[in-house]
Amino acid sequence: MSVFASPRSSGPAPDNDLAAAIRRLADLMVGREIPDQALADAAAAASRLADDLERAAVSPRRERFELDADVPPQDYFPTSPVVGYANPLSAPADIWAVEAEDGGLEMRGRVTFGYAFEGPPTCVHGGVIAQLFDELLGTTNIMTHHGAMTGTLTIRYRRPTPLLADLDLEARLVGVEGRKVRLWGAIRLHGEITAEAEGLFIEPRAGHLVDTAQSHASVVKGALDEAPGNGSSPGQMARSRPSQ
Repeated sequence: MSVFASPRSSGPAPDNDLAAAIRRLADLMVGREIPDQALADAAAAASRLADDLERAAVSPRRERFELDADVPPQDYFPTSPVVGYANPLSAPADIWAVEAEDGGLEMRGRVTFGYAFEGPPTCVHGGVIAQLFDELLGTTNIMTHHGAMTGTLTIRYRRPTPLLADLDLEARLVGVEGRKVRLWGAIRLHGEITAEAEGLFIEPRAGHLVDTAQSHASVVKGALDEAPGNGSSPGQMARSRPSQ
């Protein structure tokens, strides 16, 4: 059972609804045979929609809010390409915190990958699995109050992970040595592990993430978001919805 209340970011909302509709389109495009004329008509309609949204945008930048680690993990990154319900690139995966035997917190989750995530026929792409583990272990870091960045990610692909199947996820903190944080995670199908990962994450030094964001913003001449203020702490440079 989750130790947090239900997440806010996965409920009905205009951004979540639009992302879900775009995911349907992506799955149809890569999973079905569709006549060229129907695709051409859809492309024209999608282009008009993109124009409408671009005109409606009130700012060239996304807003960023300081992350609250004491909320459901699903709410850490509402626009994540892995767990974000507001991101059409995500499956999305559902994740939540549970109490471990030692009284700490562990991550659990569930995800079903559609045709847009296919690698070998009927299988989830190996790169998608790596992306999932990076996010799963990273959110476990935040949940346990270790704002660390990926150093190395070692994945063992034990067997092909199938598309269109309900997959169970788990992750836990293994140990902390100074700035080094070690984690483990797994994907299971009917209890059997299809892939597992070991991650070494490094807690950045104070101010490092702010400096990095400012450097990136200068490189792309303002195309990226403005860097957060110096009050942001390491591991807390994530977008989340304001409290309602």
